[in-house]
Amino acid sequence: MATSSRRPRARAKTAPHQGSVRATVVLVLVLVLVAAGVATWRYDLAGDRLDPLLARVGLGPAGPLAPAQPIDEPAVVAPPPGLDLPEVAVPAAVADAASTSGRLDADAVRRVLTPYLRDPDLGGHVRAVVTPVDGGPPVFTFGTDPAIPASTTKLVTSVSALLALGPGHVFSTSVQLVPATGNRARLTLVGGGDPFLERAATTPDGAAWPYPARADVTTLAAATAAALGEEGVRRVRLTYDNSLFSGPAVNPTWEAGYVPGEVTPTSALWVDEGRTLTRASRVPDASREAADVFADALRRAGVKVLGKPAAGPATADARTLAQVDSAPLGQIVQRILDVSDNEAAETLLRHVGLAVSGTGSTEAGRRGVRALLREAGVRLRGGTFYDGSGLSRANRTDPSLLADVLRLAADPAHPELRAAIEGLPVAGFTGSLSTRMDAGPPAGLGRVRAKTGTLMAVSSLAGIGSDLDGTVFVFVLMADRIAEADTLDARQALDSAAAALGACRCST
Repeated sequence: MATSSRRPRARAKTAPHQGSVRATVVLVLVLVLVAAGVATWRYDLAGDRLDPLLARVGLGPAGPLAPAQPIDEPAVVAPPPGLDLPEVAVPAAVADAASTSGRLDADAVRRVLTPYLRDPDLGGHVRAVVTPVDGGPPVFTFGTDPAIPASTTKLVTSVSALLALGPGHVFSTSVQLVPATGNRARLTLVGGGDPFLERAATTPDGAAWPYPARADVTTLAAATAAALGEEGVRRVRLTYDNSLFSGPAVNPTWEAGYVPGEVTPTSALWVDEGRTLTRASRVPDASREAADVFADALRRAGVKVLGKPAAGPATADARTLAQVDSAPLGQIVQRILDVSDNEAAETLLRHVGLAVSGTGSTEAGRRGVRALLREAGVRLRGGTFYDGSGLSRANRTDPSLLADVLRLAADPAHPELRAAIEGLPVAGFTGSLSTRMDAGPPAGLGRVRAKTGTLMAVSSLAGIGSDLDGTVFVFVLMADRIAEADTLDARQALDSAAAALGACRCST
């Protein structure tokens, strides 16, 4: 956060005849606090709250008397007296290391997969590819013609965003201050396209937000109020600026029922992805809601906000008063792929457009994705993506394109893309696969990680796995002409096919 830490100090006057007594009491209290502070800080019980005090007496993190840090140097922190601890031993591996040098047997893969892919619940158009993770031709293909990828599209969007911006990139939400007139000023809340900007630092029931950490407008309001106090400003008018993204907020290829039921119109400024406080429904104007929440937080922090927030860009003479930053992009990608977050994926597509061409529209994002993948050596094979989330039924791709994107992300030569692999749900354990793959071969649980894709009459999986011999592979399974009544049964058939790959001894 770019905020000022200076705050006015209140001083109390002391009667002259009480000075010596109070000085003695203060000295005793300081000694007690320092002793307690050393123990508390040494064992990391109070974080950085005591650091300023301890630093003044040479005991802070950089002081000459500083003890070893339990976080940075745990091995050199002595145990309490009387406690005898054994030497730390290096644990044995819980499983054999996976292999990228093993080779899949094409006949074995065919024997395992074909019965599942011929399940009548999958309908009349089924596609599949299984390929080595480290390059080379596919060992198995099934079907012809491109298919609807559904939410496996998020793999393409996420890898493109990482290519464009890098995993450490953050998105900033800022407050811009127009020079004050007396004790009044104009503030502009500027959206930076943070997909996970929240109302407050904790969920409505007081719990921590799920990974990754979130920026929030309540914290931003507190920082803004503190900075305004130093400026001598007590009253403000508030505007909000969501102009970072352009073009239609609702993708024209989405079905009419998606908004507001399935997804929020994309905005560079929102809280809780445009949902209400209970997160049960969506607000009619996500940017205005974010500004209202911020204004209320400013009032609670002691700032008088005049009137209602109004839409309007920050002016050229404004300067940044405070800001909050999102989690790094790599962590955002992990979350998007783990839970298949539609809104967040759409914001990443806009950021791809901004990074490649300076325009934050869906169309610019689409062009940016194609340019980035082509530059990275991914053959597009006629793949067409109209959105970033995969909600569009107009999207089409060959499974080999998705496989190539996964192989690119898994390539040790591209560590900046690793988050796209780390974010894939684990079969039977995490994210959108936590309750799935329980009907196929049990040995496949935990051996397969895959991005899921489900629309009515469409099901897909794209991910990586290792067979019982430890050979790592990339696979993509797709079906997009499923009878609506068979949608869930078809999903289970593809789940079982993926689990069967993980439970297979398919290596040469």
